[in-house]
Amino acid sequence: MAWGSDFLGGAGPLLTLAVVILAGVTLGGAAKRLGLPSVTGQILAGVLMGHAGLGLFEPDALGGLEPLTHLALGLIAVTVGAHLNVQRLRNAGKRLIYLLLAESVVTPLIVFAALLALPGSSPQLALLLAAIAIATAPATIVAVVKETRSKGVFVKTLVAAVALNNMACIVLFEVARSAGSSWGGPALPGVGSATGGALAELLMAAAIGAGAALAMDQFARLAVRPERVTTGAVLALVFTTGLATSLDVSPLLACLVLGIVQTNITQARSHLVDSVFANFEPTILAIFFTLAGMHLNAIHLQQAGYMAAAYFFARVAGKLLAANAAMRLAGATERVRQNLGPALIPQAGVAVGLVIVIQNDPAYAHLAGLLGAVVLSVVAVNEILGPLLTRWALGRAGEVGKDRLRLIDFLQEENIVTDFHADSKEEAIVALGDLLISSHGLHAVDRDALLASVLDRESQASTCLGGGLAVPHGILPGGFAMTGVMALSRRGLDFDTPDGKPVHCIVLLGTSPEERDRHLQVLATLARTVGLGPDFQSQLFNATSPAHASELLHGEEFEDFNYFLESPGANGANGGKS
Repeated sequence: MAWGSDFLGGAGPLLTLAVVILAGVTLGGAAKRLGLPSVTGQILAGVLMGHAGLGLFEPDALGGLEPLTHLALGLIAVTVGAHLNVQRLRNAGKRLIYLLLAESVVTPLIVFAALLALPGSSPQLALLLAAIAIATAPATIVAVVKETRSKGVFVKTLVAAVALNNMACIVLFEVARSAGSSWGGPALPGVGSATGGALAELLMAAAIGAGAALAMDQFARLAVRPERVTTGAVLALVFTTGLATSLDVSPLLACLVLGIVQTNITQARSHLVDSVFANFEPTILAIFFTLAGMHLNAIHLQQAGYMAAAYFFARVAGKLLAANAAMRLAGATERVRQNLGPALIPQAGVAVGLVIVIQNDPAYAHLAGLLGAVVLSVVAVNEILGPLLTRWALGRAGEVGKDRLRLIDFLQEENIVTDFHADSKEEAIVALGDLLISSHGLHAVDRDALLASVLDRESQASTCLGGGLAVPHGILPGGFAMTGVMALSRRGLDFDTPDGKPVHCIVLLGTSPEERDRHLQVLATLARTVGLGPDFQSQLFNATSPAHASELLHGEEFEDFNYFLESPGANGANGGKS
């Protein structure tokens, strides 16, 4: 027993929690000052206090904090699930589908082959580790993205990919576990039973998460006082986690579905994630990462040895290869293709949770110890190096510090369409008006009134400004943030223009009366930069995809055009979204 356990070995849950928070926040802050992710410092704080370091606490002392770990995992899952907004991911579908398929096939195959070739391995162990290898740590990704205030096409792809690969990991793990437990028997019945069990868990978890989200939405509609909405949000998260655990289905999967349903169907997503837990989230994540470090033990590396090394390098190779191949097939931009693989390396919560599942399964009693040693030792390495790689990838993608309000922040990938065609200006306006409403979620806005305001303005004076640019605009009701959509046509649209040149770029703006000043700023900037800037014109008009156009609009080289409206120290907000 380490000397520190004499001092804190009998500490109660509250004193243990206080020490965990103090150590995690202190070393997390120190890491940040050194230019490292705070997650890395928090994990190192846990390692220092845990079994591999000073041994300040007995293992039983950490048991009282287990509910907080479950709450943190649930909150992380809801946050990640909330990024799977179908409308927002409209233009990212091809990238995500290819990546999901590649990560579900390429990564596990490479890991399985590498481990099966080792002496002392077994098909069962290799199969389980191959499935676990798919998962990327959502907590690490969310924490690093928030800490670096990153935003853009790359971040959108990364966070959505993490949500999807965690879902795939859980399902394929259940298939592997069921198939492995009947290893040596008839292959097809085993696989069929495994698939049925995995689908049953998926459906049960989905039902729990969706039910909680719908109930929360109804509660939020009826609740008038903010504190009641807060109570309902906390209840939804705790109930989802608790019920899934009680029914022996994945609470992480249930909370992912809760976040997905909230952001796609209900109107209470901000009450659950942004408002209720925003002030507490840094502390909750600090507790989670510090406790994760405390559970890691240096002896794991000794037990796992070369098998852990093979798993680590095979998984890294699988992630890099899968991400690169998928992004090439999907026609993703170079920034996304080159940086997505390294950002997917972190691995923690889901992998550790699946190890616990195996440890509680009698069919795997002979493999549980070795499996745990391999996964936990690799998690230790991944959670120290992983955040550094993710942060490096975010910086290389040029999206660090971009989660601040910019002049045309309302024009993101999902609000842009390329290869646009229309036979008349009226047809173009109607198509873009529908895109404006759908992509910004303006379902409370009267479509006909909005289109009428745009067409009425056009009847008074054309908004074709020349230089290939047209900027029609309509009136939104008071209280709505400024919005817009962009359509690009490489061939050009044959509209009446002051200079007789075809229109290659149409930006339809929606503005409420109180945003008149910003509207004029946007209009002047678009006319000056898009209408008259030949370098920018050439790149924008020939953008091959909405992602490419979005990278141009929000890239560092055009910050004089799409400038920040607040100082770097101010709180980030997506002020352009409704």
